[in-house]
Amino acid sequence: MKTIAVLGSTGSIGTQTLEVARANGDLKIAALAAGRNIKMLENQIREFHPSAVAVWEEEAAAQLRTAVADLDVKVVAGMDGLIEISTLPEVEILVTAIVGMIGIRPTIEAIKAGKDIALANKETLVTAGHIIMPLAKECNVRILPVDSEHSAIFQSLNGENRERVAKLLITASGGPFRGRTREQLKNVKVEDALKHPNWSMGQKITIDSATLVNKGLEVMEAKWLFGIDLDRIQVVVQPQSVIHSMVEFVDGAIIAELGTPDMKLPIQYALYYPDRRFLAGERLDFGKLARITFEEPDTDVFSGLPLAYRAAGEGGSMPTVFNAANEKAVSKFLHRQINFLDIYEIITECMDAHKTIQNPGVEEILDAEAATYELIESRW
Repeated sequence: MKTIAVLGSTGSIGTQTLEVARANGDLKIAALAAGRNIKMLENQIREFHPSAVAVWEEEAAAQLRTAVADLDVKVVAGMDGLIEISTLPEVEILVTAIVGMIGIRPTIEAIKAGKDIALANKETLVTAGHIIMPLAKECNVRILPVDSEHSAIFQSLNGENRERVAKLLITASGGPFRGRTREQLKNVKVEDALKHPNWSMGQKITIDSATLVNKGLEVMEAKWLFGIDLDRIQVVVQPQSVIHSMVEFVDGAIIAELGTPDMKLPIQYALYYPDRRFLAGERLDFGKLARITFEEPDTDVFSGLPLAYRAAGEGGSMPTVFNAANEKAVSKFLHRQINFLDIYEIITECMDAHKTIQNPGVEEILDAEAATYELIESRW
């Protein structure tokens, strides 16, 4: 029996984590955290009986306390609440499925408390990888990737000498607009951008997939997770989403992880690593698949990817600006306040305006995020 806490339990990764727990029966859910979906969180509490739950706003916490007054569960709020449930003594693995830089501090405190991290929160490594990875090593804590691409690399590296890695190949579906020109993207609608061809994900990450910003964020994460230089991380478009990523070694051999596009696989692998468990679902049928194709990403049209390489190359606080500018721009696009291509323009202008701080601490990271938000609100 493993005991876990889930930050972001009502989101896409969080709900699938609970599906894995439900299917296996030997994962104890000690704590949950969510945002505003109080009804779903209440249902999760009644099913999994955590000892503590956290929500961001005190008003929502008060509402939840009333809803679950008949249960023996502690309801906490705010950053202090997130940290409290992330460091509960009984928790062995913290699943960081929460969206945004709100996940950094709970992750740091969980690492200090000796918890392994099942990492699905991109911002943690994108903005604070220089803090997280040395701290995890110091505390002898495992960072177990939940993203399908990083899980594929993690699996492909099993038993291999990492000093013999030539490069990492991160695959991308190409998103719903693969093959289109910038002219064709000028007036695309939110509904079009949310139609991912292969994966079922939350709105923000689906838009990031459409812009290829998501691949840029994954490149940044891979740099920290696997200790690989940027010039040895390549993005390859694989439209069928069958190959989830690959590792090329110095002898030319390439090891890949293949499967159907199902996020429960990398979630379950992280929670039970190094064991493998049965996972119900469709299996890859090569007879029906017939072919697997590859393309180079179109970085002229989808400039989110080269912008990410630029941010990662400059390092310091620049990845925070890239991430924050994208997050705010995507929100504006989803609220129909800007056009699709404006996302790239906003990211570029914010990066151009920023003076990079090398080796920023957590407060400087959060200040850079706030300053980026302020700049966007003043101009758009």
